[in-house]
Amino acid sequence: MDLMEYQGKELFRRYSIPTTPQGQVATTPEQAESLAADYGVPVMVKAQVLTGGRGKAGGVKFCPDAAAARDNAERILGLDIKGHVVRKVLVEPASDIAEEYYLSLLHDRVSKGYKVIASAEGGVDIEETNRTSPEKVVKVDVDPTVGVTLAIARDICSRAGLGDKVLDAASDLLVRLYAGFVQSDATLFEVNPLVLTADGRVIALDSKVSIDNNALFRHPDLAALDDDPAAAGGDDIEARAKALGLQYVKLDGSVGVLGNGAGLVMSTLDVVSQAGGRAANFLDVGGGADADKMAESLSLVLSDPQVHAVLVNIFGGITRCDLIAEGILGALERLGDVPQQLVVRLDGTNAGQGRSILTEAAHPNVVPAEKMLDAAERAVALAAAGDRPLIDTTTEETTA
Repeated sequence: MDLMEYQGKELFRRYSIPTTPQGQVATTPEQAESLAADYGVPVMVKAQVLTGGRGKAGGVKFCPDAAAARDNAERILGLDIKGHVVRKVLVEPASDIAEEYYLSLLHDRVSKGYKVIASAEGGVDIEETNRTSPEKVVKVDVDPTVGVTLAIARDICSRAGLGDKVLDAASDLLVRLYAGFVQSDATLFEVNPLVLTADGRVIALDSKVSIDNNALFRHPDLAALDDDPAAAGGDDIEARAKALGLQYVKLDGSVGVLGNGAGLVMSTLDVVSQAGGRAANFLDVGGGADADKMAESLSLVLSDPQVHAVLVNIFGGITRCDLIAEGILGALERLGDVPQQLVVRLDGTNAGQGRSILTEAAHPNVVPAEKMLDAAERAVALAAAGDRPLIDTTTEETTA
């Protein structure tokens, strides 16, 4: 579960991690103006969405007075940043920045442990720094049985090029960051930038926090923050999928992908890429998908305006392919006039029966395929040819 900046900073403060003066969230330009007037100092108005690149997209603005806060909030609210619509902004007193650094803690899937990443080259171009000058970005594996002691933190910060004037404060902040990271069952605590202010303080100017979903039962206060991701500025389809108990992630391609099992869906994404296409989503209907869940899943995928063709890749283990075939046909009947075509590949339990059901139905929108690569190639070709208007599948009739 990802947190927005203002939520991440609140969590940082809980663990005594120094950050910016506490701001407040506004959902209208008038609220932003009122908050700025109350602060009586220059403020920052910052889009609150669950994605990066806010500054480059125009979602972060310096405001010398309350009128500027209102004007900038009006520009930012409703802005689309990488598919995330801004519905709230953070208004906080501006900080006088002398220097910028980068610091993060994450769960490293390769080492199966924790990793600290630090650099004296913080800011919006840290990814470019890592690509062009990797020697400026220090990456250190952390032994969870030892943790990040002050001595370890000083060594990391020193190796990252953080000078004497910030070394003590940055090291102490890293120790606190690690403690909060572990205690909150996080998978990511990122501070970009970590800054030295003009008056000599080292603070987290921004926050990016991800919490392990499997540990949320231990943190009901954090779990409550994710009650309505759509209202919070998250992707609407992702919010609908979560409500239905489906695993859905929005991507940026044109081939809708639907499969059963995370491993199979990830393999399908790879095969779509191998075939020269780009997936529009990751959707795992689960190992025991039935006809109703299949219909719900198709409705979600087809509601994405980027989807020009759909690849359905099902391996029947627990799932029976004949039931999946019936679910696909039932979903298409429910959705009505669907302009996209579905390439359907069935394998495993009752796969022959499932393919027979689809063949006998002869639905104009269904293209059966037996091999995974062949199915991906067909879906990619259909998507490339299919820049056409799409239906609205958000009605009560199609999502019932």
